[in-house]
Amino acid sequence: MSVPAAIHIIGGGLAGSEAAWQAASLGVPVVLHEMRPVRGTDAHKTDSLAELVCSNSFRSDDALNNAVGLLHEEMRRMGSLVLAAADRHKLPAGGALAVDREGFAAEITARIAQHPRIEIRREEVGGIPPADWDNVVIATGPLTSPDLAQAILELTGETALSFFDAIAPIVHKDSIDFDKAWFQSRYDRVGPEGDGADYINCPLSRAEYDAFHAALMAGEKTDFKEWEKSTPYFEGCLPVEVMAERGPRTLCFGPMKPVGLTDPKTGRRPHAVVQLRQDNALGTLYNMVGFQTKLKHGEQARIFRMIPGLEHAEFARLGGLHRNTFINSPRLLDRDLRLKQQPRLRFAGQVTGVEGYVESAAIGLLAGQFAGRERLGLATEAPPATTALGALLNHITGAADAKTFQPMNVNFGLLPELPAPPGLTRAQEKQWRAERKPAMARRALDELAAWKARLGIGDPAPLAAAS
Repeated sequence: MSVPAAIHIIGGGLAGSEAAWQAASLGVPVVLHEMRPVRGTDAHKTDSLAELVCSNSFRSDDALNNAVGLLHEEMRRMGSLVLAAADRHKLPAGGALAVDREGFAAEITARIAQHPRIEIRREEVGGIPPADWDNVVIATGPLTSPDLAQAILELTGETALSFFDAIAPIVHKDSIDFDKAWFQSRYDRVGPEGDGADYINCPLSRAEYDAFHAALMAGEKTDFKEWEKSTPYFEGCLPVEVMAERGPRTLCFGPMKPVGLTDPKTGRRPHAVVQLRQDNALGTLYNMVGFQTKLKHGEQARIFRMIPGLEHAEFARLGGLHRNTFINSPRLLDRDLRLKQQPRLRFAGQVTGVEGYVESAAIGLLAGQFAGRERLGLATEAPPATTALGALLNHITGAADAKTFQPMNVNFGLLPELPAPPGLTRAQEKQWRAERKPAMARRALDELAAWKARLGIGDPAPLAAAS
């Protein structure tokens, strides 16, 4: 039997390393291109593969009650190199999975270097790969080299590269108090896909607005890293506190303007309004419109819960501000993570608009599976959307709104809801809600097993100690 042609993977971070491992484990040769140490970055300190440049935490490891913990477990069941190395080098961290970062990166570097079907090339790929690379995974992360980032921009026509990401918080709809909030579009306008009630509106009186504005001004902000300070704001996506600094009434003429809205409880226009817009196809997540922020996370939760209707808000994602490079995946990628304009190119990891170590590695895992199976002529099929892997993939390849797409962590709001049984009392409904996440997690693991069986994906063998 002839040896299949090699897959080229650009980037040796978490996503690229995982993609290389997955494809090679299927029996496909891989060339992994990593520019360090030939060309360094402003954040990396070593030339190790899968270097962790920020936290050493992979967050919660609770598979039944936390979506990232569920993602951990699904990746373990898919033979993830990243999770195997994390488990081998974990440190005491309560319910979180934290790792010895040096041991973790050394383990992955050794595994990749020793794999008989993976070749590591220490070189920069400074543009769109040559045409004879017919199966490519681009997994270059948020610190994509400027030349490659520019080439991607020119190829795709996208403009959301290399500005600061000013990311707005996302709220779970079922945590919003609709005794205070209501649905209405401004002036009751009916858009192409709307019905005149497309936004959730949270009203503020003059006193509530003044207190909120003062809290915004006083709230503790995130400090920029030295290498981020020269990156400009995107003027069309300013942090809410930067707008607030331009004057006490600025927000009332910007994202909090009340014109065209009437509070049904009073029959009057409020002094100010915070609007939330649907953020996923399931209608479980709502984006705080215009509320991108550089407030620290604890401050965000405290200050945004001052908004009437959001006193008990649960956040699927808090806001953030950092330099990033990512593509508009819902517009540009198909379900197999291929670029629609050039299907020989796949994207994986943080450059696709997922946020976090685990999410980046998870998309690398899927990209490696898809690329390897395609090379071998095997069927590719996305994991079910009821799994954490499938929900994350579904979000970046179509379920998210391309017009407002921003990086996202995995969360239960991305998975299809479990409907409550009919006829529950209030006490029974409260109990059912308390058990909803474990039920969704068990459903996910069952459906992952069925998907693996359909595709003939066996259970992974335990890794022996690295030499």
